[in-house]
Amino acid sequence: MTGSISANANSELTVYTALEADQLKMYQTSFNEEYPDIGIKWVRDSTGVVTAKLLAEKENPQADVIWGVAGTSLLLLDSEGMLLPYAPKGVEKLSEGFKSASNPPSWVGMNAWVAAICYNNIEGEKLGLPKPTSWNDLLDSVYEGHLIMPNPGSSGTGFLDVSSWLQMFGTDGGWTYMDNLHKNISRYTHSGSQPCKLAASGEIPIGISYAYRAAQLIEKGAPLDVIIPSEGVGWELEAAGIVKGTKNLESAQKLMDFAVSLKANEMYNKSFAVVALPGVAQPVKHFPPEVESLMIKNDLAWAAANRAEILAEWTKRYDGKSEPKS
Repeated sequence: MTGSISANANSELTVYTALEADQLKMYQTSFNEEYPDIGIKWVRDSTGVVTAKLLAEKENPQADVIWGVAGTSLLLLDSEGMLLPYAPKGVEKLSEGFKSASNPPSWVGMNAWVAAICYNNIEGEKLGLPKPTSWNDLLDSVYEGHLIMPNPGSSGTGFLDVSSWLQMFGTDGGWTYMDNLHKNISRYTHSGSQPCKLAASGEIPIGISYAYRAAQLIEKGAPLDVIIPSEGVGWELEAAGIVKGTKNLESAQKLMDFAVSLKANEMYNKSFAVVALPGVAQPVKHFPPEVESLMIKNDLAWAAANRAEILAEWTKRYDGKSEPKS
């Protein structure tokens, strides 16, 4: 999806993002209250598609800023020399792990999202499916054909699932786990939120997605339980950075200043329970309180460095059940 707001702006930034479409207007409206002369042309898609597009454009960059794309993707782009380091105003206030190790940082974190299982109580009971409490529960043959999850090649949520299983269970154990899980998967979606949305509507009883989306759907009345598996859960940062080669550097820096601001972090908290600025996040209704204690020690650098190899292996083994790409 490509869209533009602020038609009267004096300059326009091209911003590549994987943020949900319903979030973009809120962020831009707030940004333009502070910087009314800077328009934004959004280029939006799922994480994997945005990452592939940026890599394909490496020699002729089309984006000015990346805002709201998985931290592992920013780490990969940084390793390719595609990001322009910049220290936004207030960056020193961010929590540990929410900026790159370089000084000045080449990227900054915005928020974190956490894996979860979305279980439809009505459909689950109707089909006689016990409520799972762990990742290993999902391997039971009773769930065959009743599970969906995101494709890690297109979805950041899908990639955090796969990379976290490889870390939790070890390389061999992780692929064995996914081999067995694959037997029960109905299909792989190209959106990380879609499995939870489909579980909420009753189209599928169980979707592997992320916790905040489940909490939002429960608030809207969906008959869901959000389950945080007992072995622990993967998580991922959303991050922002300036694309090296931008011709709109001053405006790009202003957007980065905004991205780490208190105002922006308060807005991130409307969609995520964990944000970059400490002390900002408020408790989220229906969000499981045990989430933070079960977030694994996630090696984002390892996940980024091995991303291509992991996706190639996953595609070889499981892509036959993926939804067609639109």
